[in-house]
Amino acid sequence: MNTTSLPLVFSQEVSDALQSGAPVVALESTIITHGMPWPQNVETARRVEATIRENGATPATIAIMNGKIHIGLSDAELEELGQAKDVAKLSRADLAARLVTGGYGATTVAATMICAHLAGISVFATGGIGGVHKGAEDSFDISADLRELSETPVTVVAAGAKAILDLPKTLEVLETLGVPVIAHGQDDFPAFWSRSSGLAAPIRMDDPADIARAQQMRTKLGLPGGQLIANPIPETSEIASETLAPVIAQAISEADAQGIAAKSVTPFLLQRIFELTDGKSLAANIDLVLNNARLAAKIAAGLVKS
Repeated sequence: MNTTSLPLVFSQEVSDALQSGAPVVALESTIITHGMPWPQNVETARRVEATIRENGATPATIAIMNGKIHIGLSDAELEELGQAKDVAKLSRADLAARLVTGGYGATTVAATMICAHLAGISVFATGGIGGVHKGAEDSFDISADLRELSETPVTVVAAGAKAILDLPKTLEVLETLGVPVIAHGQDDFPAFWSRSSGLAAPIRMDDPADIARAQQMRTKLGLPGGQLIANPIPETSEIASETLAPVIAQAISEADAQGIAAKSVTPFLLQRIFELTDGKSLAANIDLVLNNARLAAKIAAGLVKS
């Protein structure tokens, strides 16, 4: 892809990797700006990047800074973003506007997929995707991540969809949109902090090389969109679904009572769940992101080798 006319700024590390054909894994920036406080946010970002390097790939954390899409951040830029105020949370709808008006912008799953594809990166590691919110039959609150997966050819490695969502409806929408949902190493669809949602995953693949080849086959067949790789949280880190269910229900009830809506819903729910679990949810979140980074690096390596 010719990127010369696009507002892209590549870090030297990412530029060198792409030019040499080495494996690269994209990372979102909302985990830095909206996921946890400073300095833990920057420390976690560095751990995720280090994990990708340890597994043979180059990390490319993506963020909007000074009217440019940064593909890969320096250590100083990570610190700057981690301490920035009033950072916009960007998806497909508002990405272009933020680039025009300037300021900081953190990329969600959808926006990270768009930017990664523009930069020529085919694999992206995150925590969990957005999806269909509970009560969506009345609110129509459905994440743009789902449609993005059906349109943008990037393989997204996540621990399923966030457990605060309506997972059966989320899977139904993904099926309708033609998005491959591939569970790694098990038959069940994981539920973010829990290894199983009680729902069967449509596809299972255990070999990262097979996942890479499946993406390449979609390209050969002319099929649009990417793949969702549902990678369960490590057993030692999971929080049982029966423990989380009443906590999630309480958080959702409080959000409804306070009129929390739109982009504010997910950050509110995650913060309340963090509080109600005495921080266990955040520790599990960090572990699952690291686990997804390891798998994404292996998939990216598979794309380069095949």
